[in-house]
Amino acid sequence: MEDLFQVGVITTTHGIRGEVKVFPTTDDAARFKKLKKVLLDTGSEKLELEITQVKFFKNLVILKFSGIDSINDVEKYRGKSLFVTRDQAVKCEEDEYYIADLLGVKVLTEEGQVLGHIADVLQTGANDVYVIQAEEMSAAEKIPGRKKELLIPAIKECILNVDMGQRTMRVHLLPGLLEED
Repeated sequence: MEDLFQVGVITTTHGIRGEVKVFPTTDDAARFKKLKKVLLDTGSEKLELEITQVKFFKNLVILKFSGIDSINDVEKYRGKSLFVTRDQAVKCEEDEYYIADLLGVKVLTEEGQVLGHIADVLQTGANDVYVIQAEEMSAAEKIPGRKKELLIPAIKECILNVDMGQRTMRVHLLPGLLEED
């Protein structure tokens, strides 16, 4: 499982005093108000930066870091990602999972047939949708009508069980999910 979670990407500088505009990649930008520090991925290392000020502007977060006081100090970080550690991340409720932890989970039908693995999670607003990438299988294992990529809604009617220890998910396939168009 992932130990670091991306919370944003520095898009540009803000003013001349070392502030940066951050595009938040978390589902709730207000979480930045509670963060004390973030990790900046420079490409060669991860720098721990203490957050001293948080402001909001349109869909962006404006951050000020301790010890960074000029535009010249932060300009080199444009386009770089900001991360938090697992213990800094917002705790998941029951039956909620971090997207980073779901990627790669093996997906099985309720009968135990392998559908593939979770390759992506689409956030549609109403509910998330899991993108299942098909695994290579022998002809005997093939599920009739199965596509190379399958979209399964993350709803109670479809998701029967998630076992993060075994990294498996059992699903109920609603009518129409496997049929070819």
